[in-house]
Order: sequence, then structure tokens, then C-alpha cells
Amino acid sequence: MTEIRKGQAPAVMSRKAFHERFIESFMDPAFRAEDGAISRIEAIAWQAYEEGRKAPVTQKAGVGYADPDYDMSVEWLATKARIDSAQAAWGDAATPSRVLLVCGSARNDGTCPGEISKTFRMVKWAEEVLAGAGLETDLLDLSLLTSSYNLNIHPCKGCVSTAMPLCHWPCSCYPNHSLGQTSDWMADIYTRWTAAHAVIIVSPVYWYQSPGPLKLMIDRLVCADGGNPDPTTTHGKEPAEAKALELAGWDFPKHLAGRVYGLVVHGDVAGIEGSRRGLSDWLDWMGLIDAGVQSRLDRFVGYYEPYATSHEALDADKNVQEEVRNVARSVAEAVVQLRAGALSVPDKQLKRPRPK
Repeated sequence: MTEIRKGQAPAVMSRKAFHERFIESFMDPAFRAEDGAISRIEAIAWQAYEEGRKAPVTQKAGVGYADPDYDMSVEWLATKARIDSAQAAWGDAATPSRVLLVCGSARNDGTCPGEISKTFRMVKWAEEVLAGAGLETDLLDLSLLTSSYNLNIHPCKGCVSTAMPLCHWPCSCYPNHSLGQTSDWMADIYTRWTAAHAVIIVSPVYWYQSPGPLKLMIDRLVCADGGNPDPTTTHGKEPAEAKALELAGWDFPKHLAGRVYGLVVHGDVAGIEGSRRGLSDWLDWMGLIDAGVQSRLDRFVGYYEPYATSHEALDADKNVQEEVRNVARSVAEAVVQLRAGALSVPDKQLKRPRPK
């Protein structure tokens, strides 16, 4: 067995440091009337932190799991049940075709800028095309992370880098109630990706990279590519058990394979091609199928023009508008072929000799 390396974890916070961090959420003077109640709640939270009560409500995993007597988080089991139901509906020929539209911008007119994003406008153009083609759409607006109360996509903890079976499908790292890492949006997002027959991601470029909310989602979707659907095989997060499973031979299941995708990446100075290629490579690796050359778009809007007039630049660029619509048209046609079993995927039957 390989060595389990240790020595990086921080020390347990002192009671004083915990208080200082906990009370930051209650700085509004309106809370002062409830200081006594807040103090009592803090004492409970401190106990949960000190004892490491990550999943305080559990039940036996039950039939279908390697260790049916293992105590599983009821929240994880509920998310897994929703994903399984979505996957069953996805494979049912009688269900409507569904496209997930991902708005990758971090801003909307409810955030600090006070103005909608160009990304959102592009998403709406794609949505109109898809609706006109008779497809159901699901708009996942990641800018809600910056404008909604207590909505989070917590960062990936990199379980895969210890061993692939330690990365559970869906992710079991969150919620972690002992650390206050709750309200994790990914529990919902996993189900929405699973239910989709196609995904279109529309993203701006922020400093040569995908925006933070989009990158957070991408990282947390690592469990869809090789993730372990049975956490009882690793008894939660036991690294030695996970390493043994991987070394015995892991099949790296691709839980979202077979879905169609389209991409629109836009910027105003640089970085669009690199960002689009990175997103394409990621989706290809997960086993999604691009909808053709015109389904993968990167374009400048208002190249080196003022930020202040960027929406006007988009208004004037009729070609970009039509190219965005062509992404949606390509995806719509590919979904029709996918559902009919006619979409050509020449390498579908090939097995990767190195699936990692």
C-alpha cells in the first residue's frame, strides 16, 4: 500500500478565534436584541466544529450499497436519488428533449455593476432558438452566486489527487455542517446536468480565464468523470481504502457521457481562443459530444473599445448575434439525432487504454 502523507491540516481553531469568525455574520445592529440567543447558537456550532460533526443526520445506506450498514448522510442520499431519477428520465425516449443553458458570467443587474451581462443576452438568444425548435430549456445562471443570499458553490477539495474512488458521485465533501460549509448549489446542479440531453455554456473571459463561478462548477464536476457512486466502498473518506480500490483497477465511469454540447466564449481584448479550447477539451474528456464546428464559438465584442459601450457594440454586431443562434441551431439538430440514435460518434466503442 502506498504511504498516506500527512502534515498540512491546520490546527483546530481556538474558542476565541471561532467566536470572532462566527459573530461576523451578526454585525447588523438589528441582531443585538437577540445576542443571548445568538450566543446559545454559537455554543452549539462550536461543539459541532470541535467534534467534527460533518453530517449530523444519517441513515443506513441500505440495499444496493457495498456496505448497507454504513451510516450515510441523508442529504447525500437525497441528492443521489434525484440524480438517479434524472438519469432514468434522460434515457427514456418518451421524455422531452432538454437543453441546459449555462450563463457563465459573474454579474447581473442585481450585483455591484447594476447592469445585465452580455453573456446573459446571448443565452437568451440561444434559448429562443431552442424553444422554437421544440426543446425544453433550463437556464442555469451562475451569476446568482454573486446576488443571492447564502448560495454557494464550495471549492473542490481535490479528493481525486489522493485516489479516484475517494471522489464520490455526487460529491460528498459538502455540506460540511461542522465547518459551516452549507447551502451548496452543486446538489441541485448535478441533477440539472444529468437531466440534460445537451448543454450550452456561454462565458465571458475574465483575465484570460473562465469567471470564478463557472470555474467553481467545473472543478466540482470532476466527480462526474470517474467518480465513485458508492461512498460505502471507501467508508466515507478513508484514503487507504480508496487507494486500494484504484490500484486494484478502477473503471473511471463517465457519468455525463453521451450528452451534446455547444460553447460560446466572448471577450474584448484577449484570451477567447484559449478559454474556448480549454472548455472544449474538458467537455470532450467527460465524454460529451460537440454539435459541429459552428457549435464552438469564440468572438470578440467591441475589440479594444470602451467597456462603457460594450452593450452597444453587441447591438451593432449582427454577425455575432447570428453566430450565437447558430450554436443553438447546431445543438438542436444534434439533440434530434442523439435521441433518434443517429448521431455519429465514430470512437464510441473504443476503450481508452489510459482512462485517467
